[in-house]
Amino acid sequence: MLFKADAERMRDGAKPWTFVASGAPFRDDLLVRTDAVSVEACLEVWLPQPREFGLVIPD
Repeated sequence: MLFKADAERMRDGAKPWTFVASGAPFRDDLLVRTDAVSVEACLEVWLPQPREFGLVIPD
C-alpha cells in the first residue's frame, strides 16, 4: 500500500492524494488506485474492496 500527496496537484486544486494497493493478501493481479481530495476519501473508495474478498478490516 502506498499513500502519496502530490504538491503540484494540491497547488492546482486537483485531487492531490493517491492511494495504491496491490498484491497479497488479495491476489497477485489486484491493483487498486484511487486519486482523491484526502486520505479519508481514498479510504472510502478502497475499504469496501478488500471486504468483498473476505478480508476483515476494522472500522
